[in-house]
Amino acid sequence: MPQVKLNCDLGESFGAYRMGRDKQVMPLIEMANIACGMHASDPVTLRNTVQLAVAHNIEIGAHPGYPDKEGFGRRAMALSGSEVEALVLYQIAALDGVCRTEGSQVSYVKPHGALYHAMMQEPEVRQAIFKAVSDYWSKPDLVVLASEQNQKLQEEANNYALTLRFEAFADRAYNEDGSLLSRAEKDAVHHEQAKVLAQAEQIATQGRVTSISGRTIELAASTLCVHGDNEVALEAVRAIKAMLQKRQDS
Repeated sequence: MPQVKLNCDLGESFGAYRMGRDKQVMPLIEMANIACGMHASDPVTLRNTVQLAVAHNIEIGAHPGYPDKEGFGRRAMALSGSEVEALVLYQIAALDGVCRTEGSQVSYVKPHGALYHAMMQEPEVRQAIFKAVSDYWSKPDLVVLASEQNQKLQEEANNYALTLRFEAFADRAYNEDGSLLSRAEKDAVHHEQAKVLAQAEQIATQGRVTSISGRTIELAASTLCVHGDNEVALEAVRAIKAMLQKRQDS
């Protein structure tokens, strides 16, 4: 199986509010999903996070979300397709402008929270995001949830000349259909390092994940996510990186 890259959501502090351990996590990952100011972040945090990523030569992705800092972008919003398109394009451009000032660029886009789930579940939202990303002049890749529908999604994206990256989650529980268990449900997020590592290893070495019902879901993922706001994120990322490195060296 191909090597899996480790990604993490970073730059999600704003004002006096502090989230995550970005300085410790950044050197351990390959892809940094940087918040763009809507669900989290502010101009100073955004630039500082970009500078941190550049210092460690980490690939930068835009992490656009709904304009909902109070709900951390995890609450659904009823927006039209054109509103979603403008919202995503605005956030990509904001982050990419700072990146280019710092000698880097946005090379992929990964929607956040409720926007990510809407992308996977609602065709109108998905098409709006596809269009926003494809309309941006540098045409970054788009990160979507890896599932048994990878080929179908890539065929949709081909209509927009988009390249998809397929993502799996080390710290989230999966429904039987391959979607993520809602955070409103018990045990939707894994908070034990051993459990996060075990799921990451299953995904990276076997190309599959076990759902909450016990069903084995086949998925081909090129990148693996651990959420930056998970209290075991740093320890889990360290363990996963060591596992991936051992696999690469063997």
